Amino acid sequence: MYSRIVSTGSYLPEKTLTNHDLERMVDTSDEWIYTRTGIRERHIAADHEFASDLALHASRRAIEAAGIAPRDIGLIVVATTTPDMIFPSTACLLQAKLRIRNCPAFDVQAVCSGFIYGLATADRFMRSGCLQHALVVGTEVYSRILDWSDRATCVLFGDGAGAVVLGRSDAPGIMSSHLHADGSYSRMLSVPGSVCGGKVAGRPFVQMEGNAVFKFAVKALDEVVGEALAANALQKSDIDWLVPHQANIRIIQATARKLGLSMERVVVTVDRHANTSAASIPLALDEAVRDGRVRAGQHVLLEAVGGGFTWGAVLAKW
Repeated sequence: MYSRIVSTGSYLPEKTLTNHDLERMVDTSDEWIYTRTGIRERHIAADHEFASDLALHASRRAIEAAGIAPRDIGLIVVATTTPDMIFPSTACLLQAKLRIRNCPAFDVQAVCSGFIYGLATADRFMRSGCLQHALVVGTEVYSRILDWSDRATCVLFGDGAGAVVLGRSDAPGIMSSHLHADGSYSRMLSVPGSVCGGKVAGRPFVQMEGNAVFKFAVKALDEVVGEALAANALQKSDIDWLVPHQANIRIIQATARKLGLSMERVVVTVDRHANTSAASIPLALDEAVRDGRVRAGQHVLLEAVGGGFTWGAVLAKW
C-alpha cells in the first residue's frame, strides 16, 4: 500500500506588504532586499486571521480539488511554527472548523521543514493501509513573531497556508522521504521566547545568523537531495521539477546548480510570498499544479531546511 498526492490547495491573506512599504518602516530599500533575497512582496494576515483560519481556506480548496468530502479525511497533520495558541493543537482547531470528528489530528513543529516532516509522517500512516485519505497542511502567521524594527529579519517572512490531500495508491506516489535534524545548531535560527507565569520570558521574535544559515542550508540540501536520488536509483536528469522551500533565491539557485537543473524547472514563489516557513512548499506546489506545470508521470522533488536545524526531502511521482 502506498500514498500519492491527489490534490493541492493554498491561501494567501489579502494584504500585501511590498519592499517599498518596508522602506517607510525600517532602514532598507527594495534594491537591497531583492538583490540579496529575491523577495519583492509578502502577504500579511489580518488581525482576526490565525494559522487555523489560513489552513481552513487552503484545506477546503485541496479537499474540493480531490473530489471528496471533509468527512472522508482520516488524518490531519498540520505543520506550523505559529500556532493559534499553546494548546489545543492547530490541527484540532482546523478539524473542528472543517466539521470533521474522530480522526487523529496533530501538529508537527519542524519550522521551515515542517511540511516535509508532516508529509513523511502522513505517508507512513497511509502505508499502514488503515486510511483512505490524509490532509497535510503547512500554515504560518510569521508576521506575529517578527520585530518590525529589525531590518535583518522583518523583510524576509510572510504569511500563508498550503495543503495537500494524500490518497491510497497501488504504486508509489510518495517514493521516499528523508528527514534529519541537528540541535547543536539551534541558536543560529530561533525564537527564544517562552511563556512563564503569564509573562513572556526571553525574546519572542525571530533571530538568525544569516551567513551561517545560508552555508548550512546549501550543504544540507545538496546532501539530502543526493540521498533521495540514490534511494530511488535516479539520476539528477530524472527530476522534472524542484519545489524548494522558498527562503532565499540564492539558496534556491545554488541547489538547482548542484542538481544541474535550469531555473525553468524550479518552482519559485519567493518573490511574491517571501519565506512562509512550513507553508512555502505547499504554496509553491499548488501554484505549479494548478497552472499545469506539474503533470502526471513527472518526478517532483520537495526539499527544505529549517530552524533546529531540521532538513529533509520528499521525492514524489505525479
